[in-house]
Amino acid sequence: MRTLLLNTVTVFSLVCMAFLQSCNTESPELPVVETGSVSDIDGYTYKTVKIGNQWWTAENLRVTRFNDGSSITFIDENTNDTLWSETNEPAYTTINNGQFGLLYNYAVIETSLNIAPEGWHVATDEDWKALEREVGMSQNESNALGWRGSTEAELLTAKNSAGWPEGATLFGKDTYQFNAKPGGCRVFNGELNLQGNTAFWWTGTTDGNEAWYRYFDASQTRIFRQHTYKGYGMSIRCVKNN
Repeated sequence: MRTLLLNTVTVFSLVCMAFLQSCNTESPELPVVETGSVSDIDGYTYKTVKIGNQWWTAENLRVTRFNDGSSITFIDENTNDTLWSETNEPAYTTINNGQFGLLYNYAVIETSLNIAPEGWHVATDEDWKALEREVGMSQNESNALGWRGSTEAELLTAKNSAGWPEGATLFGKDTYQFNAKPGGCRVFNGELNLQGNTAFWWTGTTDGNEAWYRYFDASQTRIFRQHTYKGYGMSIRCVKNN
């Protein structure tokens, strides 16, 4: 009987010790995100976040003028698709009245006039790759084409996928407060993606007659990299100059 009691006490003690050890185990630390803000020439103020060694705008650009004050042509989402497909000048458009920022053709980036806030630039392909590596993507994957990585998009997407379709595979954790939302795109022929399940961003890097971009999709947790025709309308994120 005494032996049984001692064994019971010993087992109880071991359980208690295991419980205490589990309570004292530190959970993985979330990155400390430094935030700030920057304003464009229109007076709109964007939240900014420091991810690794880069400062990023945490919202899609929505400026309607270049930094010298000259206007960018607006082509309404409800106008004839031909107006968008045939324009060669810098232009922007909207989806759902610009709920998640404006969509720009690549001419706004290629012009000598600067669309980014003073002291900032349109994020380049290399900026994006540095961001992707900072959130866990390998060097080889960051240089690849198509869908790359594993769950990096979730770390950059708005918390609980706010703004994205309910029940989407992509579930936003917004670990780095990048706050990616489905700005969609306007195709080079003028057609609009109105489903609210995609996000496209131009980079400031060209590849011949095409330009590099990034793409998030509600059905994916990875990040897509490719280059395409410059007549598309895509969102823009900016990075602070070094």
